[in-house]
Amino acid sequence: MNIFSQAALLEQNNTPFALTNIIETSGSSPRHNGQMIVKQDGSIIGTVGGGMIERYVIEQAIEAISARESRVVKGRMTRSGPEAMDMDCGGSMTVSIDVHGLRPALLLIGAGHVNRAVAHAANVLGFDITVADAYEESLSPQYFPEGTKRVLGNTMEDAISKLNITSDSFVVIATNHQDQDAITSIVKHKTKYVGLMASRRKVQTLFNHLRKCNVSNDLIGAIHSPVGFNIGAETPEEIAISVMAEVLKVKNSSAGGLLKDDVRVNRKRLVLVRGAGDIATGVAIRLHNCGFKVVMTDIAQPTVIRCTVSFAQALYGESVIVEGITAQKASSCQQVYAVLDAGNIPVMVDEDCCTLGSLQPTFVVDAILAKRNLGTSKDMAPITIALGPGFNAGVDCHAVIETNRGHRLGRVIYQGETEANTGIPGNIAGYTHQRVVRAPCDGVMHNHVKLGDIVTEGDIIAHIADTPIPAPLSGMVRGLLNPGLSVTEGFKIGDIDPRGIDADFTTVSDKARAIGGSVVEAALYLERTTQL
Repeated sequence: MNIFSQAALLEQNNTPFALTNIIETSGSSPRHNGQMIVKQDGSIIGTVGGGMIERYVIEQAIEAISARESRVVKGRMTRSGPEAMDMDCGGSMTVSIDVHGLRPALLLIGAGHVNRAVAHAANVLGFDITVADAYEESLSPQYFPEGTKRVLGNTMEDAISKLNITSDSFVVIATNHQDQDAITSIVKHKTKYVGLMASRRKVQTLFNHLRKCNVSNDLIGAIHSPVGFNIGAETPEEIAISVMAEVLKVKNSSAGGLLKDDVRVNRKRLVLVRGAGDIATGVAIRLHNCGFKVVMTDIAQPTVIRCTVSFAQALYGESVIVEGITAQKASSCQQVYAVLDAGNIPVMVDEDCCTLGSLQPTFVVDAILAKRNLGTSKDMAPITIALGPGFNAGVDCHAVIETNRGHRLGRVIYQGETEANTGIPGNIAGYTHQRVVRAPCDGVMHNHVKLGDIVTEGDIIAHIADTPIPAPLSGMVRGLLNPGLSVTEGFKIGDIDPRGIDADFTTVSDKARAIGGSVVEAALYLERTTQL
């Protein structure tokens, strides 16, 4: 059997491998043409000449299989210099490495009419298909595309136990009366996707069953059910298209939706929010939940104290989740679009809005809350909205939102300014400025507690340089600057909530939620009344 027959067999069995091929040589090379198969475990069939150059090709092939990406590599048979292979031949060799046998695995639980149609739809999309059932007649080969693996069990649970379920598997459950057994067995495995065909009422029943089995809400929430996109599908073939569209959405890490609504093409719902603190995060959440595509910008080291409810925290790591919405750090417009495609909120370091020209959002929201205008103007976008003092609606923005607590909180102003800043924090259980912690001197923050901790008045919650910072009252640490930040005397560094264990440090505040709703109102009103 020649090397290409071996490759065909591996491809048929969906066994990962790389086919390497010498495409160019010069000077004294071990071989001038030849092919070699490299399997995931490093075993080979054929050769490209042996020695250090072949060892290098094998290493690169294994990396290519792991990365699921083909590549071209070059080696020089010399002791030193670029691409040297520690050899004395003196020639060079260029080898292509093409990766094969990596078809995504689709496991169909149930061999009824719907999964038969799903199998045929998935076959042309390049999936490696396995179907499992407890009824032999349902698994007749005539119902499935050629190459489909069919697994029979005494029960559905028995059939599932025979499957090779991995973290890269896509699973679709569509059974007649065995969906409870099936989902109970499948949910124990880490997979790429689980889709469950069931009515909304049946889904509720099945999910309640899983909770009684102590399955976590995170695992239950990851189940796609009812399965597929809402396209009015009724026939098995139509349902199969709906299901596979959702599978492809997950496989390709896409946001889904209509292409005409892609922000690269249609920016009517694209919003750039300046600032990513707790109030800005409340704004972003309400916009995101209303279908807007939100991009946030801030300084490199944002000085937010309510870190657990600030998307700015993404700039200190890679991602942060607030109220079920994920924000991710992005370093370029390309990354911004990738994060948006995944259904998340990108956060960029861009204090001066340098990316504004590239993104071209329809809306700009200044949520910095600096009590003064740090450069926002009406010409930044077709619609500009600002929060709090420092802005004159109709002059430097199209609308400004009242941020002072009280009867006017959240009021949208289209001509004029908001009330002046009172400088008095919101009243919680009779405490206002008493609950705010400020830096007694210049220095670097060193934290001794974390958000959510309960402290007693006088407890040391942090140090600035060598100066201890005591808790001004007893309660929950609801806000605290990130450690390592340099602060100046008088800077707000923390917040103690006197309600103690009854306080909530994991969700946005009532103020942030109210202001966010007002931003949505202003955006929709201005969109309707402004010629865009």
